[in-house]
Amino acid sequence: MKLPIITRLAILDLWHEWILALCMVLAIAAILTPLLVLLGLKNGTIQTMHERLMEDPVNREIRPARTLNLSSQWFDEFAQRDDIEFIIPTILRGSSVIRVTTSTKRLLIDLIPTDVGDPLILTNDGIIPNADECVLSYVAAEELGIKTGDVLNTEITRTRNKNKESVQVKLRVVAILNSRADALARIYAPFAFVNDVEAYKEGRAVYSRNWSGGKVLPPLSYDGLWMLLPQNLTAIDEINLTVNTGLTDVQRAYADEFQQKFSFFPPDNYVIYKLLAKGNPITTGSINIIKNKLRGKAAIILPFVDNVEITDANNIRVIGLSLSKSQTDILGLPPLPWGNFDVNTNFTNQGQTLLPKSISERYSTSILTSNVMGGKIKFPVNNQGASFNENIIVPIELIGILRTGQTNRIIFDQTQKTFLSVKTNYHGFRLYAKSIDDIPNLYRHFVAQDIDVIAQIQEIEKLKVLDQGLSKIFWLIAIVGIAGAMAALIASLYASVERKKRDIGVLRLMGLSCLQVFRFPIYQAIIIVVLSNIVATSGYIVIASTINLMFINEVGAKICALPYTYFIFIFIITIIISTLSSLLAAWKTTVIEPAEAIREE
Repeated sequence: MKLPIITRLAILDLWHEWILALCMVLAIAAILTPLLVLLGLKNGTIQTMHERLMEDPVNREIRPARTLNLSSQWFDEFAQRDDIEFIIPTILRGSSVIRVTTSTKRLLIDLIPTDVGDPLILTNDGIIPNADECVLSYVAAEELGIKTGDVLNTEITRTRNKNKESVQVKLRVVAILNSRADALARIYAPFAFVNDVEAYKEGRAVYSRNWSGGKVLPPLSYDGLWMLLPQNLTAIDEINLTVNTGLTDVQRAYADEFQQKFSFFPPDNYVIYKLLAKGNPITTGSINIIKNKLRGKAAIILPFVDNVEITDANNIRVIGLSLSKSQTDILGLPPLPWGNFDVNTNFTNQGQTLLPKSISERYSTSILTSNVMGGKIKFPVNNQGASFNENIIVPIELIGILRTGQTNRIIFDQTQKTFLSVKTNYHGFRLYAKSIDDIPNLYRHFVAQDIDVIAQIQEIEKLKVLDQGLSKIFWLIAIVGIAGAMAALIASLYASVERKKRDIGVLRLMGLSCLQVFRFPIYQAIIIVVLSNIVATSGYIVIASTINLMFINEVGAKICALPYTYFIFIFIITIIISTLSSLLAAWKTTVIEPAEAIREE
């Protein structure tokens, strides 16, 4: 492809004055080369520091500064954040210490939970342990004299009912972390095991491991109370029922509304009230306070819940009622097998039911299902006969447990035939951000949640300050250098046009337009800068390689490095600058008249 005539003339003219052109190329390259080296040193140093901070997960870790109370839902929501690489709950410090015994030593060592994706383990020569496995910190391995593949004899102790109890567990060491990972003696074990250790130390039984202990039964909770009274409450009585009871509102109700809830009408001579707990549900303590305040008023109190749905295989509605024989007599109902409302009742009483007459003779046991936190829960109930309507009737204590299950994890243990509370709150966490750049934002997020945390904020801020400081120095030097290069280029091109007035006039006589001669110095400026970039880049490569070779042993990384995109960016910027620098000379060519060549002759 043949170049345009003005382009060929610009190249030939530079070749004709090659000494001047070379001097200009070297002058600009002499400015660009140190700028490239300075930018490379800035970028390489900051990048090396950034990578070293990134490589060590400790710098990406955020730890709570105090004991917290965090729900499972909080962890689930937090794990969905894009700036979180790994998060896992931790247990209380007092529950995390276990005794490790070897042939020569007996030490107390801290137990830390881990799970799939733990960056502290994966980036420090470790592997994620499975059940009955663990990973040791370097300090712990040294103190115990343990190597990979050995089996640890661990003992978990507690004091329960003034008696000392313990269980032994063997853990196989699958990895030992390098020394930078952890400066303390620690054992990293699967989260399930660590959680079981805490449960055992708190006195609870761990049935999956056959560790004996007490049961943690879920408390009862309700959304309010229905109340039947033979006389109206006074205004003072109504206010008194909302003082220190957890109840916030006392409403007068009517028989139709009561019948919709319980499927029977109250006695005509009784007044109906509905006591509501807005916000948090009420507990059995609140019910006892209400009973004391209503002592002597012959009140019938019926706890209720709003959004607990219980179904059986026949999808029959379930109603919760617990009444004494005297109360059922007043209400005109047959006696209930389980009797009055009892806070301390066990599942032997709670797991009873009255089925509709149409099916009561066909079932001795029914399986009921309800929605609780974490999914559906199924449990058996024993049929005690026919109900007084077409609904299934169960003790209100059973429904109170299921109401608790909407905000707290519960299970039905088939072995013990009872509901048990499952731990849902945790007292701390181990968290690693995806990048050190995410740490400040996460830190601010925790502060906004009133959670005090410890993070490497100062180190990260120092790196940012250093980066900003070096950037300012670089741009200060760059501006001075670029200004000097522009001045030199402007002067050189303008002087060249002044020297070549006759030649440019001849070109105009030969038929070249103003626009063509206008482009003449612009093309020369671009050619000079392109050549300068090539020389400067070559010089940078030589100098950067020398610097990196000199410091590779001390630093262990490149301290002078630039991505390829930087060279493209610098090339484009210098082309723009050279074009701007040549505009004065280009304008000068347009005011040269063809007559200039004739006058010269």
